[in-house]
Amino acid sequence: MSEAFELIFGEEPLTLESVELIARREVSRVRVAESARERTARGRAALQKLLAEDGVIYGVTTGFGDSCQTRVSGDLIEKLPQNLYRFHGCGVGEDFTVEEARAILAARLASLCQGYSGVRPELLDGLAAFLTSDLAPCIPSIGSVGASGDLTPLSYVAATLSGERDVIHGGQRKSASSALAAAGLLPLVLEPKESLALMNGTSAMTGVAALCIPRALTLARFASALTAASCDVLQGQPRHFDARIFEAKPHPGQALCARWIREDLDFEKARSEGPARVQDRYSLRCAPHVIGVLLDTLPNIIQLVEIELNGANDNPLVDPESGELLHGGNFYGGHVCSAMDTLKTQVASLADLMDRQLALLCNPATNHGLPVNLVGAPETERSAHHGFKAMQITTSALAAEAAKLTMPASVFSRSTENHNQDKVSMGTIAARDCARILDLAEVVAAICALACAQAVDLREKSGCHNRALKLHSAIRQVSEKVTFDREMRPDIDAVLALLREKTLPVGDASLDQIRKL
Repeated sequence: MSEAFELIFGEEPLTLESVELIARREVSRVRVAESARERTARGRAALQKLLAEDGVIYGVTTGFGDSCQTRVSGDLIEKLPQNLYRFHGCGVGEDFTVEEARAILAARLASLCQGYSGVRPELLDGLAAFLTSDLAPCIPSIGSVGASGDLTPLSYVAATLSGERDVIHGGQRKSASSALAAAGLLPLVLEPKESLALMNGTSAMTGVAALCIPRALTLARFASALTAASCDVLQGQPRHFDARIFEAKPHPGQALCARWIREDLDFEKARSEGPARVQDRYSLRCAPHVIGVLLDTLPNIIQLVEIELNGANDNPLVDPESGELLHGGNFYGGHVCSAMDTLKTQVASLADLMDRQLALLCNPATNHGLPVNLVGAPETERSAHHGFKAMQITTSALAAEAAKLTMPASVFSRSTENHNQDKVSMGTIAARDCARILDLAEVVAAICALACAQAVDLREKSGCHNRALKLHSAIRQVSEKVTFDREMRPDIDAVLALLREKTLPVGDASLDQIRKL
């Protein structure tokens, strides 16, 4: 964790870059701007005034959901916040990762800082303290339908702030009560409306989505780098990436991808070298047209998710200026669902593209003189070895699984909760699908990078340019050339670790670059 970087919530809109820094624990301290605390306090005062006047406030003086016609009065009002997070403690499946949990906390804090949720400023401070003290709620990943927000996942945020359930602290799973004590923090006693404000929002899906987007951009840059390396070792035609082709059909993301590939190929040098085929197969020739679709969808996806991050997405809202209570449906996660359904399809398409490029590398009918399956054994022993044969089978399995998960989650709306939640977004399922597809696609990319490094060795670096040589050098720090058949899982894991640590030289790409497309 950084020793100096402080992030202040409520002054400026929260960006995807900031969410990623928080998730990766590269922020030393999180605090709430005084302006956000004051705005929140005004909303809280308005809510308390309504409560004192015996106004009907959903989730404060009524039951929840379909039980909104049930009036709650007297001392029972004080029990509702605890009951809400307790009865929603039915999440199942694997927990979100610590990075995802931290992103979820950041997303919820950014939303509450808008001042519309009727909570105390102390609740904002509690969320900020969790992030500063490295307390990550253990949040089961399954149980949200993505409207009425992420009620069940976010109940684990409300519960752990209250000292119940479990957190990860210092890399260890602990009871929230013991972890809070170790961090020098006191549990919060949630007051009326506060559990509802924490839970009735889209922050689980939005936090996960916020982490998917930079991963997808990195993967797009990696796929571009692998295309350049594959073109080198397959003795392909670099003129397929001539800028004039992409000026003739000027999709900006497609043109950006082609530019990356030209830079990676050292284009002017590459195109002046020996003879090449007139046209390569589509997985090389059309790579910018495939990768470019993802890049061209990203500006809208970024906008959708950043608006959601910085929007008040619970119900009811309290106008902090007028004090008026606003009952609505900002908890509906349709925009995030659309963003993630779109992104996951494009990520799966990249996995398929890279799998097809690996097939070209392994097949003696298409690899232009490389050994079958990239076998690196001496010719006298080559017949007994199979090189990257199984690696290509694995990428096909990974690409197929990724493709299977691309079914749009949004079409699976279910009527639930006594038909009160009768149209729901399924946005959290879409975000989880996208994260899973990214996991699969990153493994495909790691295997293809190993194959390209093997091919660079087999070509003895002849005809290899900028990016192929950089990738080869980095990969050879963690994986030796495959001379004789061996287990390859450790090599795959080592390359994946470089990718996820951001030390694999895949080329530069930034979200700001994409925002300007």
